[in-house]
Amino acid sequence: MTSNERVVVIGSGLAGVRLARRLGELGMPATLVGEEEHTPYNRVLLAEVLAGRYAPEVIALPAPAELTRGRVVRIDREMRAVHLADGAEIAYDRLVLATGSNPVLPPLRGLWDPERHEFPDGVHAFRTMDDCLGLSKAVRPGVRAVVIGGGLLGVSASRALALRGAQVVLAQQGERLMERQLDPSASKLVRRHLTDLGVEVHTETRVRAVRSVGGTVRSVSMADGYTLDADLVVIACGVHPRVGLAQEAGLAVHKGVIVDEELRSSDPRIHAIGDCAQFEGTVYGLATPALEQADVLAELLAGNAGSPAARYTGTRALTRLTLAGADFLDLAAFGEPEPLPGDDVIQLADATRGTYRKVVVRDDRLVGGVLVGELGTVGALARAWEGAEPLPGDGAPLLHLLTNDGGS
Repeated sequence: MTSNERVVVIGSGLAGVRLARRLGELGMPATLVGEEEHTPYNRVLLAEVLAGRYAPEVIALPAPAELTRGRVVRIDREMRAVHLADGAEIAYDRLVLATGSNPVLPPLRGLWDPERHEFPDGVHAFRTMDDCLGLSKAVRPGVRAVVIGGGLLGVSASRALALRGAQVVLAQQGERLMERQLDPSASKLVRRHLTDLGVEVHTETRVRAVRSVGGTVRSVSMADGYTLDADLVVIACGVHPRVGLAQEAGLAVHKGVIVDEELRSSDPRIHAIGDCAQFEGTVYGLATPALEQADVLAELLAGNAGSPAARYTGTRALTRLTLAGADFLDLAAFGEPEPLPGDDVIQLADATRGTYRKVVVRDDRLVGGVLVGELGTVGALARAWEGAEPLPGDGAPLLHLLTNDGGS
């Protein structure tokens, strides 16, 4: 690329803002197009805003100078331009899709108001700042809230609502909380944490319908016939890549926009990063890979293709959830926390302190782990895992990492 080529980035989340900022530092300003009216913000911290610990401005990202607010409705690959809902048109030489993801909306009866074609009053997704502010306005001590979904998002939302004094019921279809990231022992600790906050947790249960009266939610019905009264319903069933623009433009899309090691789509002038990108079959959906992809693409677009940092080879991503405050919760999961036959497993648990640490070793290498509570060790363990170096045979250094709280 040359410095006079125009780069347009669609999406003002973590990935898009990071890319625009890095390009600016490298002397190549980019036009960032953001759909939300709010100042760009760190979506990872929305639960802390909902809990009342942070004001919205605290989680703001440093926005680049050239930020266009608007919704892109079409990509014209032939003319190399993007069209906005207000009729505006922005030309590009290189286009970057950082469109993120949308919440998964389960097929529940009554989820949509048939007259207004939107959620009934009191039903909220939990993905954007508007979702968060709407929930913050509605929650009050004693309000009855049902959270649908027991993954990372559902756990965060349930905890935040409980801290605001709501009577929270968490309904999870799977057999345990955060089953994609945690093993059964760690999941039990998370459940105990929520229960101690007053959250009523139901696993292996399915919500069938949302019942509204006069356009306002009143209850949810379970598949077993049980009914839960509800003033608030939070949909926290995960997310899926936002790829509508890419599909309509004819780009190769599977789960996400398919990209190569230069983060190029099937059109070499269009790139994708963050939650909407799929690299070697993986859509990461986490902050660390999104930031790494943004840094790699900045080097490439700035003309530093010869740099070792200008190739994306994937991310060994660690899932981390830290919820601060008096009722502190800290957990991390990485790699393969469930052992295969022949793997070595080291576990340390302290029921009194509510801590749990487990790592899996295969062929003298750390291949995964899960930790809950007092995670001073997580930094050192993550570095040992990321490096994939053989561990000393006596196991002493690994045991030291598990027990030394100064390792982060």
